[in-house]
Amino acid sequence: MTIHQPIAPRRPLKVRLATPRGFCAGVDRAIQIVERALEKYGAPVYVRHEIVHNRHVVERLRAAGAVFVKELDDCPDDRPVVFSAHGVPKSVPATARAREMLFLDATCPLVSKVHVEAERHHAAGRHILLIGHAGHPEVVGTMGQLPQGAISLIETIEDAEVFERPGDTPLAYATQTTLSVDDTAGILAALKRRFPELPDPHKEDICYATTNRQEAVKRLGEGCDLVLVVGSKNSSNSVRLVEVALRAGARDARLVDDAGQVDWSWFDGVSTLGITAGASAPEQLIEDLVDAVRARFDAEVVEDDGARETVTFKLPRVLTA
Repeated sequence: MTIHQPIAPRRPLKVRLATPRGFCAGVDRAIQIVERALEKYGAPVYVRHEIVHNRHVVERLRAAGAVFVKELDDCPDDRPVVFSAHGVPKSVPATARAREMLFLDATCPLVSKVHVEAERHHAAGRHILLIGHAGHPEVVGTMGQLPQGAISLIETIEDAEVFERPGDTPLAYATQTTLSVDDTAGILAALKRRFPELPDPHKEDICYATTNRQEAVKRLGEGCDLVLVVGSKNSSNSVRLVEVALRAGARDARLVDDAGQVDWSWFDGVSTLGITAGASAPEQLIEDLVDAVRARFDAEVVEDDGARETVTFKLPRVLTA
């Protein structure tokens, strides 16, 4: 007689999905530009730097015929080249024009807005303080809009405290679009205490998508034992979401590229799990993570309330004509 061992019931787990999460309008536009360019011109299409900071997106586009390169020097003159969503220094399109290359600029319009603001301040004779992270492609692109020395990078409150104004030059500031709202506020408070005349931008530089995702993850952090952020390590906005979740009260928060990176020992003692994704992470990765959780737990999945995003950006006319 066969004795069947009883199957242990799966442990209950509440899963909260952040809203909004994942792709923003700028990322969606940039990816579409590469996809449309491949359709129109055929492979290969060259892309200067990663189009967005997500490993899965880059690998999918590479499989479709995109060739990712570091600089224009790595591109032939006779194939299209796409500039990434993070923006590029002015010297890059100037070089492409000189070589008579076909180039498509996938810079997020909200990053382009920061470029325009920086140029406006420079034309008015102001020295610009750029709050951001050294070496990030967006920061490199913004600083490359103006002559060397026209912009000073401020990464920390300490930087704000020791910055020396060049002579009696008027000042202005701009920010990287993917920063932590709270961290930026602290840096800005230090700058405004020292330089009260600093004018505010016409509109906040930190983009709507970054702000909305950080507000959504704050709500998760307040009520979740563990928060998983789907995103790549080189994605600034994804890394910030982990920091915001921990600061909001989550006992633990982790950044994972996909479900395969989850260490299930993290779930010991976890009764409520929060899941979100950076602005460059596809929704499919979140669905796969939820499926992996459901396979191991008696999961009750609920969608958090949050901002509903309706922003869209137009594609370059050459791809839609």
